[in-house]
Amino acid sequence: MVKKRACIFISGSGTNLRSIIKSTRDYNFPINIELVISNKKTAKGIHYAKKFSIPYQTITNKTKFEHFALRFIRLKKIQIICLAGFMKILSKDFVRKFRGKIVNIHPSLLPKFKGLDTFNRVLRAKEKFTGCTVHFVDEKLDNGKIIIKKRIPINKDLSNKMLKNSVQVLEHKAYSEAIRKIHNLS
Repeated sequence: MVKKRACIFISGSGTNLRSIIKSTRDYNFPINIELVISNKKTAKGIHYAKKFSIPYQTITNKTKFEHFALRFIRLKKIQIICLAGFMKILSKDFVRKFRGKIVNIHPSLLPKFKGLDTFNRVLRAKEKFTGCTVHFVDEKLDNGKIIIKKRIPINKDLSNKMLKNSVQVLEHKAYSEAIRKIHNLS
């Protein structure tokens, strides 16, 4: 199997990165992670890149982030970009350069609850279900073509943190499933 060369963009704890790394240990998983890029020097997820000997770059300059990221992506011949807890909106120009090759995970059942503060908004709306959505990135926020959704019922006594933890468990399964699904479609 010829695996696609992937880059993972992160900003935080890297739990989805860790999950994808575990999936890549399966010979039949369709990607190899060739690069991790973070826009935060303090992103805990960098630890996973180091632990698994994956090259990584930290680009904290907001105005030059995309310029430098593009340089590293080209150098590594990246074919797919996975946004995994990446808390920066990419420019329309950057997204157009990689149309159909940037994937994101969002902690809601899109199109509901786009953007930030998702868990508080879900709880305030008294939703019966929530979950996560893996989708292609387009020029609009949390808007691209949906690849996969996973859902769970919401217990009315859940706190924001408990809901977040439950959804993250789903995310760790959903992202790898979505990557396999994309590969099977191509």
